Amino acid sequence: MNKEPMSQYGYEKICAELKNLKEIERPAIVREIDIARGHGDLKENAEYHAAKEKQLFIEARINDLTQILSNAQVIDPATLAHNKVSFGSTVKILNLDNDKEFSYTIVGSVESDPTRGLISFGSPIAKSLIGKEKGDEVSIKLPSGESDFEILEVGYQHIEFDKCEAEK
Repeated sequence: MNKEPMSQYGYEKICAELKNLKEIERPAIVREIDIARGHGDLKENAEYHAAKEKQLFIEARINDLTQILSNAQVIDPATLAHNKVSFGSTVKILNLDNDKEFSYTIVGSVESDPTRGLISFGSPIAKSLIGKEKGDEVSIKLPSGESDFEILEVGYQHIEFDKCEAEK
């Protein structure tokens, strides 16, 4: 399986969620199940069934996060050369069809937030841009159809992820 690139921030974010699920959420739901079990007949015990469903969700999320971490490749984008588009690059592109400019930073899937211009390494736009240089033209398949873009700038800009989280 391919490694999933992510920043140290993304890795720590997943670790924190996993720790919370294992140390807080999982024990709490076990207590809820025990309390609900004490309310009698399990066939008609809505609290019990709701708690068991929540437990399944928690366990599935723990498995998902564990899998993500096992495939994680932590990369410090500041240490990479950004003469070509790569993980952590901020890319300014021009839509040649309508002369609109866009700026995207290529991040891990955990860190992506398209509303802020943070796009996943595995997204169609990022895949089209990876390995390209300033001045290159690329065709990108968008939901509205295929469009041609020119890469105006490629570089590195530090992302304040904590600032992004505070604004949500």
